[in-house]
Amino acid sequence: MSGETATLALAALGVGVVHTLLGPDHYLPFIALARSRGWTRRRTLAVTLACGVGHVAGSVLLGALGLALGWALADVAWWEAARGGLAGWLLLAFGLAYFAWGLRRALRNRPHSHVHAHEDGTVHRHEHRHLAEHAHPHEARSGPGGRRLFAGATAWTLFVVFVLGPCEPLVPLLMYPAAGGSAAGVALVVALFAAATLATMTLLVLAGRRGLARLPAGRWERWGHAAAGLIIVACGMAIRFGL
Repeated sequence: MSGETATLALAALGVGVVHTLLGPDHYLPFIALARSRGWTRRRTLAVTLACGVGHVAGSVLLGALGLALGWALADVAWWEAARGGLAGWLLLAFGLAYFAWGLRRALRNRPHSHVHAHEDGTVHRHEHRHLAEHAHPHEARSGPGGRRLFAGATAWTLFVVFVLGPCEPLVPLLMYPAAGGSAAGVALVVALFAAATLATMTLLVLAGRRGLARLPAGRWERWGHAAAGLIIVACGMAIRFGL
């Protein structure tokens, strides 16, 4: 291994960690949805890893195509920016739709009470929520039609967004410089960057999920879906408008 390749390999590890930490869209949507949808640890991990692999693979394929066709770095950067903008709009639209659905669900699930009178003259008040008493804690089972719709669409939408979302530093900072050496050097740099990105995403998501799980499920629990939608909207705006 040449000195330049070794330097790029170390840079790949550092850049993979830093670019994930600085991009809240890499972990906040998964944390919020894991809590609001009641994902198990296994499902949270599976969705996060699938989206992370798609995220890296999208940029790797585009970078490999650019290298094979002899594109200038500016050409690859243009395509990365274009698909990044599309990913931002898609995440923003999904967040708005999820927020609207979560808000409607929360309003329909307002706690209300009924008065019951017994034969002995005793009167008592009974409080309950319709949706909360019939919904299963895991999204894949049963529930209102909207719940089933988002149960199937949530993970796939995130996956598409992450495939479209570019790993901004991968191609210009790592792949193209490594291409000046050997194919093995490019493969090493990509593998280390991917490993660092996936490991950081996984650790942040699982830590965030565990932290939220420790919070008590109080009266604000019914607003969880709406809150998750707002978090996704914020991430979409950050991608699209650089906030």
